[in-house]
Amino acid sequence: MPAGEETAEAATGQQTDQGNRAPRPQPEIGADWPFWGGDAQATRYSPLDQITRDNVDQLERAFIYRTGDMPTGSAEGKYAAETTPLKIGDQLVMCSAKNILIAIDAATGEENWRYDPQVSNDAIPYSASCRGVSAYTAPGLPDDAQCKTRVIEGTLDARLIAVDLRTGQPCADFGENGQVDLWQNIGEKVPGWYAVTAPPAIVRGVVVTGAQVKDGQAEDAPSGVIRGFDAVTGAFLWAWDLGRPGEHGQPPEGETYTRGTPNMWTTATADEKLGLVYLPMGNSSVDYYGSNRSELENQWATGLVALNALTGEPVWDFQTVYNDVWDYDLGSQATLLDFPTGEGETTPAILLPSKQGDIYILDRATGEPLTPVGEIETPQDPSVEPDYISDVQPTSEWHTLRKDELVEKDMWGFTPIDQLWCRIQFRRAGYQGFYTPPTADQRWIQYPGYNGGSDWGSVAVDTDRNIIVANYNDVPNYNRLIPREEADEMGLRPINEQPQGGEAGENADVGGAEGAGDPQAGAPYAIDVNAGWRNDVTGVPCTRPPYGGIRAIDLNTGETLWDTPIGTARRNGPFGIPSMLPFKIGTPNNGGSVVTAGGLIFIAAATDNLFRAIDIETGETVWQDVLPAGGQANPISYEVDGQQYVLIAATGHHFMETPIGDYIIAYRLPE
Repeated sequence: MPAGEETAEAATGQQTDQGNRAPRPQPEIGADWPFWGGDAQATRYSPLDQITRDNVDQLERAFIYRTGDMPTGSAEGKYAAETTPLKIGDQLVMCSAKNILIAIDAATGEENWRYDPQVSNDAIPYSASCRGVSAYTAPGLPDDAQCKTRVIEGTLDARLIAVDLRTGQPCADFGENGQVDLWQNIGEKVPGWYAVTAPPAIVRGVVVTGAQVKDGQAEDAPSGVIRGFDAVTGAFLWAWDLGRPGEHGQPPEGETYTRGTPNMWTTATADEKLGLVYLPMGNSSVDYYGSNRSELENQWATGLVALNALTGEPVWDFQTVYNDVWDYDLGSQATLLDFPTGEGETTPAILLPSKQGDIYILDRATGEPLTPVGEIETPQDPSVEPDYISDVQPTSEWHTLRKDELVEKDMWGFTPIDQLWCRIQFRRAGYQGFYTPPTADQRWIQYPGYNGGSDWGSVAVDTDRNIIVANYNDVPNYNRLIPREEADEMGLRPINEQPQGGEAGENADVGGAEGAGDPQAGAPYAIDVNAGWRNDVTGVPCTRPPYGGIRAIDLNTGETLWDTPIGTARRNGPFGIPSMLPFKIGTPNNGGSVVTAGGLIFIAAATDNLFRAIDIETGETVWQDVLPAGGQANPISYEVDGQQYVLIAATGHHFMETPIGDYIIAYRLPE
């Protein structure tokens, strides 16, 4: 719903105060990959076409670079780097799992420089992740100035860091010797509770960042405030603290930004022309209980919010869940595109995927839907919050990745015994289909689970063929609310009440899923999530495969062109024993794809450690390579000296149970 009429183009007073912040030309993707999402529109589409279906089988490894950032001590079991480099000029620039900034030669993989901000293990929240960095060229600095082009990252210990693209040296003009402390005005510093894992958005010279607030700890949690900083000086410009509407400065002396508010842990998208930044918002700190939330929390959670990037004032928002108690926060970066409206006309639009599987197309300036949006009635009983659960929920009537509701015959197992056990669990659980309300006296089935639908890997859009490429998960969660007295007996305590200090890592829920015993302090219930609904004996999901797929969607009509499982059984099997079978079963996946003008989709993401090329016209896998570690990252494509490269970070993922590594692997055709 609209929250203001003014775009940044109208904020002339703010421009005067902050200097010249007129729209500036954005770098074309061409031979480079200058943004985390490929181009400024976040399409993940490369115009390179040297590699095609006819020659992709000739791909060979051009180089393997190793970052050297591997887990030690208390970081064991908590690495999920999820890294996507930028390619700018002749360099690849990236961050490692613990925020080491690195530049390597894009053709050879030879290291040019590295800068280690010395992030400690106790700063790791759920995962040591750094999905990417951002770059900014300062128009007011001489071409030979230090940090004319700077690389900016957010860190796990909540700093913004800026270094020179050419040398890796900290930018002396940015904050204090290249750093800005994001803990300022957040409150008590509890390592691991407040961290940045996504690249910041930069629009009109303003660095916009949110942060991940570790899920499920307490209602009295760090704020989900979004802040804007000057990209050259690092100076604070504004804050969007949803608990203080209309106030965009720092809080009064001795106060903090509003505690426990919804946060943006994923990647925002910048619109340089409109001067807007689009924020995929998460939920309040306690995901699975909402009756204690404020009206402002209910208004802004789990929706896409467009902010004026010069003032921090909301311009519009589009909510994908009303009163979310399912942890359906928006994880995907939204994509800017020109949406066909008929008779050769297009409208500037933004594409928004959700964890529920819905894909929405909205007007970029107003947030009004350009494709049909409906409402469905949602179950109300039984519920621990009958007065809070919304009667209806929005859904896309244009396209959804969501499958049919589960039935008992969907329960599955490697033997009749474990299939029977899963059927018994199905009958014991509460399940009324989509949006079954949380319960405490029995388990309830959440389908889709909190991993999607679409997650942080986002979708890719072939803007020449007008095809959306979306990979997705298709597994439920098996959950239960834990009454407070029982949670206390279990010893479930929030992160700020656990032992702290050094490398002890006492806050780690090592190897567990998010929500697997989260205390939710302040609410009457803790939460226990069985992510993927694993069979207690075999460790495989209780529902039949496929557990993940990839789909091509016609952007003009929303119709499915093809849909196929992604991932083989080669590394999956009962009791955690790899079957080594090459059958395509469709595994859970984490990470996205790149689409090229050569008609290929490159994607890893699945748990089989395969990097594959898929024909965008047919969905057929036409090439694959075995990676030395999990490929839970977004690949890129770029060009050096007339040769097209494709690159993937094989760094693994503890939650996806793939091997951890530090490999950056590039491919090209033989010279």
